[in-house]
Amino acid sequence: MIDWVTVSSLATGGGTLVLAVATFASVRSANRATRAAERALQNGLRPVLMASRLEDPPEKIMWNDGHWGQTEGGRAHAEVTDDAIYLAIPLRNLGSGIAVLRGWLSTADRLTSSDPAPAVEDFRAQGRDLYVPPGGIGFWHGAYRDSERTDQAALAKAIDDGTAFTVDLLYGDHEGGQRTISRFTVTQHTEGWLCGVVRHWNLDRHEPR
Repeated sequence: MIDWVTVSSLATGGGTLVLAVATFASVRSANRATRAAERALQNGLRPVLMASRLEDPPEKIMWNDGHWGQTEGGRAHAEVTDDAIYLAIPLRNLGSGIAVLRGWLSTADRLTSSDPAPAVEDFRAQGRDLYVPPGGIGFWHGAYRDSERTDQAALAKAIDDGTAFTVDLLYGDHEGGQRTISRFTVTQHTEGWLCGVVRHWNLDRHEPR
């Protein structure tokens, strides 16, 4: 005799299992779609800073103390005075999101891509936020003044001697995310202080290398 109670229980259990598998697959698909949407949104906000092109127009710059300077396309500004060291780099944003510069750190040596990135807490904060529009140009500038000027004797000597030095820039998108460190080397040339990126570090997402 057929035990219909058992058959009914097995059918119910099988139906529940099928429903559970379908639900699991649906949730996984939804999660993948959500992650894809998040990546697409991040890609739409991601800034990528490089040195500006040689043919880009000059940028006139004023530091917080009223000192004025100018960068030409693809060429940095490096100036040593009795009271300060003034630095500036013309930038081009190759990304699709606004770049907001947060901090900087200079080194009186030519660092390479194999040298580690500095810790975020070691960066000097910008006196004000600097913005570079997507697909557009802008600049970074910073300065050492007074007692800091004395502490940076090695950098001042590098500039006076025309030897290469390094500037690391910390920036992110306009929402404070997608933090990136870009390393720029600045090298003396007959055309001035040429600057270029040697590496980018992604702080808030997977590093591709």
